[in-house]
Amino acid sequence: MKYFYLIWRNLLRRKTRSAFTLLMIFIAFVLYGFLMTVRAAFVGGVQVASAERLIMTHKVSLVQLLPISYEQQIRTTPGVTAVTHSTWFGGTYQDKANQFAVMAVDPAPFLNMFPEFKITDAEKAAWLADRQGAIVGRDSANRFHWKVGDRVPIKATIWQPKQGDTWFFNISGIYDGDKEVDKTTFYFRYDYLDENRRGAYGMVGWYAIRVADPNRAAEIGSAIDAQFANSSAETKTSPEKAFMQGFANQIGNIGFMLVGIVSVVLVLLLLNVANQMGQSVRERTSEIGVLKTLGFSNGLVMALLLAESELIAVIGGLAGLGLVYVLVQSGGFNNAFLPVFVFTTRDLAAGVALCLALGLLAGVFPAAAAMRLRITDALRRN
Repeated sequence: MKYFYLIWRNLLRRKTRSAFTLLMIFIAFVLYGFLMTVRAAFVGGVQVASAERLIMTHKVSLVQLLPISYEQQIRTTPGVTAVTHSTWFGGTYQDKANQFAVMAVDPAPFLNMFPEFKITDAEKAAWLADRQGAIVGRDSANRFHWKVGDRVPIKATIWQPKQGDTWFFNISGIYDGDKEVDKTTFYFRYDYLDENRRGAYGMVGWYAIRVADPNRAAEIGSAIDAQFANSSAETKTSPEKAFMQGFANQIGNIGFMLVGIVSVVLVLLLLNVANQMGQSVRERTSEIGVLKTLGFSNGLVMALLLAESELIAVIGGLAGLGLVYVLVQSGGFNNAFLPVFVFTTRDLAAGVALCLALGLLAGVFPAAAAMRLRITDALRRN
């Protein structure tokens, strides 16, 4: 620490250059943090998927509906311990910009199937007692300033009510969950939907199925699909993790693309910072000679220059990572399309490691050149 003042003063020799270098590093690591957060959002559903759960959809497409009568047949399949269904509703609140996931479910089986959604017993009882009841995630409740007991109008985009174009719901509960759990979705009762929509009565979107033995999931899924083979609505059953992964892959290998973008940005940043450090060392050639004349060893000179490079990388990098972390924790990134934004501890640690690596790699060659510099050669140069 006794040389810290010397390192700091060297950074301030060219204040404008140092400021722009810091800004460049800061922006690069903000971009890194944001892209890693988006990457985590795309795979978040995969990570929280349960090995015990299967998802059954129409064989043709997810948008094709399935009969609700399938539920009883699924329930009696050997190895199945629970089954429930969900139906995508669509809809907007107040204006088209306020779109978020709205689904019709069967309350009690749904909460039993997905214990990661946490509501109180009183809220559960209220939902079961109210035909127009609904539960909403904490993030959406905070976004729209909803509270338990509020009456909420949702304008239909898919399922039109028998009268008008607006559905009305009573907020029975606000659910919470771990960081990886989507807390933006609006769940309401399927019986209310089925009784009041125009057509498609007795049809649901997809089924969630829990099996007793995850090792037999593929076997049980095949047995379920065999029951509905050659029917008017053939099915496709897959593990929940595979279903979520397939859904994410519909827009490509987003993780690979984001990592590729980050890699290119960091390589360009490395080259730029290394150039700045090299220029800084060249400007101080005679001063380095003076330091060696005063008794500074070659190793100490190299260590000082590496510390200078590390310091500027760490200041800029940690500031960028810290900004992203604060925004993610405050919910500043959450939206309807990617509702689960998490800056994971692994990505944060990797970002810190990249800061340190950037400082080391950017400074090692200029520092090594300064270490090899002879006093006579250094003092001879202007």
